[in-house]
Amino acid sequence: MAKSVVVTSESDSGRNQKFHDNKTGKDMTRTQFVKEIKQGNFSDYHVRNVNGLPTPVSNPDRKESNNLD
Repeated sequence: MAKSVVVTSESDSGRNQKFHDNKTGKDMTRTQFVKEIKQGNFSDYHVRNVNGLPTPVSNPDRKESNNLD
């Protein structure tokens, strides 16, 4: 099964910056993805505060299809 969301760009420090929704074809920045998650549009993900920045993370579960790579 293809991953529903994939990381398409990282910063030099490894922070995920850009994402692609494989279901809709939509490209999103970290800020846009965080907003979509908070609006309930991506139930397999939640937002964590990492070093002071809201950061998208996959929900802890056994599914590999929602892990961000």
